[in-house]
Amino acid sequence: MRFTTEQRLDDGVLEREFALGEIPGILWTPASASAPVPLILLGHPPLGLRRMYPRLVARARHAAADGFAAACIELPGSGDRPRWAAAEQARADLRRALEAGGPVSDEIVDALILPLVDRAVPELRSALDALLALPEIGGPVGYSGGLISVGIRLAVVEPRIVAAGLFAGSLVPRVMFEEARQVTTPLHVLLQWDDEGNDRQAALDLFDAFGSTEKTLHANMGGHTGVPQFAGEDAAGFFARHLR
Repeated sequence: MRFTTEQRLDDGVLEREFALGEIPGILWTPASASAPVPLILLGHPPLGLRRMYPRLVARARHAAADGFAAACIELPGSGDRPRWAAAEQARADLRRALEAGGPVSDEIVDALILPLVDRAVPELRSALDALLALPEIGGPVGYSGGLISVGIRLAVVEPRIVAAGLFAGSLVPRVMFEEARQVTTPLHVLLQWDDEGNDRQAALDLFDAFGSTEKTLHANMGGHTGVPQFAGEDAAGFFARHLR
């Protein structure tokens, strides 16, 4: 890991951009800490860190106020990373299906999500190796948001993740339901009841499939971007219980 920029935000949070090989990322740490702090990995959709930065920094500042570090890395094929022809084709197929007003086929969902999960999760685990080697970060680790399929796979394969806050709202391949049954990590799942891009029943079925004995579904009225502020506060309380 190589840090490339550093700045103090107006609330004292230290923001550092880094490169993990060719993968860009951002780390935020609290203004002051007397001991190594827990870490929350911030997930995000494949729209690029620059585009997602306002939302990510808001979540990171909230985490820092609770005494946690937060970090994210650029997803494969997104932002300034090299274009990925198969992913571009899958996105184009998805756009055409949505514009035609028809259902999105399982084949399109699989092509769009599964290769991304296969690439992104090993990169997140490598980032976790590098982040936990820093003297200011000591764990435990939580995972928050992003594509829910990435969160599922990460919760299954990464024992250092002790709690996961997942956002229902992205397309989920059928095979991920089987992986969800292997998840035992405590979960806090956010669902927007009227999310125009989400199959509500599929989200409910996925929640039912999770194998975790501690799992909470936080459902709110409203569309994809209408998440109420108190929903974030509830998620913060979930991480406070499990990371402190």
